[in-house]
Amino acid sequence: MNNKLISIVTPCYNEEENVVEVYNQTKKILVESGYKYEHIFIDNDSSDKTVVILKEIAENDKCVKIIVNARNFGQLKSPYYAILQTKGDAVILLYADLQDPPILIKDFIKKWEDGYKIVVGVKKKSMENPIMFAIRKLYYSLIKLMAETEQIKNFNGFALYDRQFIETMRKIDDPDPYLRGLISEFGFSCAKIEYTQFKRKNGKSKNNFYTLYDVAMLGFVNHSKVPLRLAVFIGFGMSILSLIVGMVYLIYKLLYWDRFQAGLAPITIGIFFFSSVQLFFVGILGEYIGAIYTQVKRRPLVVEKERINFDK
Repeated sequence: MNNKLISIVTPCYNEEENVVEVYNQTKKILVESGYKYEHIFIDNDSSDKTVVILKEIAENDKCVKIIVNARNFGQLKSPYYAILQTKGDAVILLYADLQDPPILIKDFIKKWEDGYKIVVGVKKKSMENPIMFAIRKLYYSLIKLMAETEQIKNFNGFALYDRQFIETMRKIDDPDPYLRGLISEFGFSCAKIEYTQFKRKNGKSKNNFYTLYDVAMLGFVNHSKVPLRLAVFIGFGMSILSLIVGMVYLIYKLLYWDRFQAGLAPITIGIFFFSSVQLFFVGILGEYIGAIYTQVKRRPLVVEKERINFDK
């Protein structure tokens, strides 16, 4: 038996059809590896039988620990909080939907033992909806292009994190964290393992347009000032363009006073165009102000309803 402790963190929300299988697969892999382990499930106030099933598992296996949130605190805060509750020498974030294969745990641990502080799973292919996968790839490309630090493309958080990295996470005390971006921020040595993401076997994804948009904007706001600077650059460019167009119209009118009619069309189009640009960047500015407001409130990541087996 290896004396090192591996912590597995599995966030779940209404995953009654998957938690038993993810537990069984994970346990089999870790028992075969010879490491001591703890498997922490953090439930985001599920409305199905997820918590009931987890309690049955925890009753028979004291290596399984459960945190039940008082309400749904979102798909980013909940796993981040659970990671901070771990005691392992390394922590692996494994989602309950089984789209990311647990078998990669073996490869993660091997790379970690080779000296890497972080080992991330990078989606080379995905069996999900091709349109959604293409949109995700576009987002990863955009944030990689705009971020001030190097970002990992096609990475959703499925990774192994060394205890040193976890302790650094603990120091920043961020009430609205973006875990994927912190890897590059901290600068720890990182290995990448490519894999094919499976299609969800049971149940339906709990993500919707709003939750995906929220995660995407958090990534931009936390790690890039480019959108704000674009507002300045585009505003300056439009001002110059407007001045040039205005001068051209003035000169043309002076030269052809009786024949040239400016008309309402250019004015109407110009007003609508500039108004839409202004509204877009007011929205971007609002996202940054909202992020600042969240930081100022300093509310906890989650509030627990109960925890099980943490005293074992």
